[in-house]
Amino acid sequence: MVRWILLGLGIVLVVYVVALYNGLVKLRNRIERAWAQIDVQLRRRYDLIPNLIETVNGYATHERDTIEAVTRARAAALDAGGVAEQAKADDELSSALRSLFAVSEAYPDLEANQAFLQLQEELSATEGRVAYARQFYNDTVFRYNTSIHSFPSLVLAGPLQFRPREYFEADGSARGPVQVDF
Repeated sequence: MVRWILLGLGIVLVVYVVALYNGLVKLRNRIERAWAQIDVQLRRRYDLIPNLIETVNGYATHERDTIEAVTRARAAALDAGGVAEQAKADDELSSALRSLFAVSEAYPDLEANQAFLQLQEELSATEGRVAYARQFYNDTVFRYNTSIHSFPSLVLAGPLQFRPREYFEADGSARGPVQVDF
């Protein structure tokens, strides 16, 4: 009788450990999926920028510094690796784009240009998608990090190489107001 009770408890324990492990794997995979969604939206954003620059170029040829800053920031964002580096590059690109849109306000013909307006609208919609994807990623990282640091999951997480993940965070300069200087 005692043997059956111990066997039953052993089976329950094994099932519990398997469920715990599967939960950690599920959270880790959600983080990967969430990061992939951020990447998709950022790539969409990066693909829109050359068209936007080309449209602005025709109107604002003497605003070369702003256009070049956007181009450099886009290149840096495309080359960024890892969460922290991607977040920093993305903040720099956002700042450069805000400057570009500020330049566009000085050119009424540009603001009336249908192609520019359409690109600006697409970029704005993409910014919303990027913000949502970041939030989803950070929420998923929060659940995962909490899980691997909570008992009883932490008993499995350490030996099975479940490591904390980084949040997608803006750096200090991106949190304040943008300074546009002409």
